Amino acid sequence: MDGMQVIDWDLAVATGTRLVRPGPQVSREEARQAVAELRQLSREAEGHVREFTRIDTETAPQPATIVDRSGWIKANVEGFRVVLEPLTERMAARRDQTPAIVSAVGSRITGVEVGAVLAFLASRVLGQYELFLPPDPSGREAIGRLTLVAPNIVHAEQELGVHPRDFRLWVCLHEETHRVQFTGVPWLREYIRSQMTEFLLASDMDLPTLLERLRSAADAVADAVRGGEGNLIDAIQTPEQKEILDRLTAVMTLVEGHGDYVMDAVGPSVVPSVADIRAKFHHRREGGSRLDRTVRKLLGVDLKMKQYAQGSGFVRTVVDQVGMDGFNKVWTSAETLPTQEEIAHPDRWIARVIGTPALPVAGADGVTDLRRTGTDDGDAARPETRIEGENETGDEADGTTG
Repeated sequence: MDGMQVIDWDLAVATGTRLVRPGPQVSREEARQAVAELRQLSREAEGHVREFTRIDTETAPQPATIVDRSGWIKANVEGFRVVLEPLTERMAARRDQTPAIVSAVGSRITGVEVGAVLAFLASRVLGQYELFLPPDPSGREAIGRLTLVAPNIVHAEQELGVHPRDFRLWVCLHEETHRVQFTGVPWLREYIRSQMTEFLLASDMDLPTLLERLRSAADAVADAVRGGEGNLIDAIQTPEQKEILDRLTAVMTLVEGHGDYVMDAVGPSVVPSVADIRAKFHHRREGGSRLDRTVRKLLGVDLKMKQYAQGSGFVRTVVDQVGMDGFNKVWTSAETLPTQEEIAHPDRWIARVIGTPALPVAGADGVTDLRRTGTDDGDAARPETRIEGENETGDEADGTTG
């Protein structure tokens, strides 16, 4: 990391922690109780999720890491450093192209910007599964960590007027699904990381192009403020990056949609007031000040809202048609992940990965039992018991979960 640093990370942390709003006022005892309960509920949620998803994980359940807002900012900056390292090294190697003044000013500006964005998100994010962590002291790659932001969860439950224990368990169900996905499907994390690295390296980072991109990014900002469709992500891509981003978007839509689907399916049996929570939460997610909405749009967070709905729709359709074990073939390899087009048309994914099903045989309980004629293992999909309940698109614990 010697030589030019693309982003001043320490400045990002300092800026973020200075700008972030303080959390809700609670007594020390209430805070201690919330942290203890979140730890315990995260363990409980993991059991529910494993049982329902039927994804086997090698690792023993770990309690979640509970952080405050500035702790969340620090953790995210560490994650960024891990992901952005390859880009930083590449730019350092091409230092001769970059006038010293640009790098001197650039790293400070981006440090402040990253800090400001993180301060904005840090008061909203309820929880996150952190995929990318610095290696542990022995240099071993850390596996991901489930982080819950205690002050934000307490603030949200107070603001919404929902049952605290139910709300906490509901949030844990979504985040624990991510932990089960990434610990039970070991190749998935590396796949996402390699796509991110490729995305960063595919940026043709010579200075004129970079300045051109930043100008179009500035236009996107102006456009979003006026209520247009622009977002920063679209403004700064090359065609090659667009392809990679499509793959990344598809896999993130799948993991987020699966999280929503599991939370909605398991919720009714373990969270008594789930209907009340979901209704109020959906309303809150749509809301926010004009600035909030603009920032969400710029960061592509609004896009994520649509993704959750699309992703959970894909999971629901596939599970309904070929059962949970049929759906779980999605985790076999990068080849079995759905494309964005398949997420929109789940039957295409089923045809490609499961093979054409024989004629459906209606079981006595009215649940269709599809006998698959796939080339995989030839076993018939077991009829799945469907969880009946409200079938609207699920709402995720916030617009910005990792």
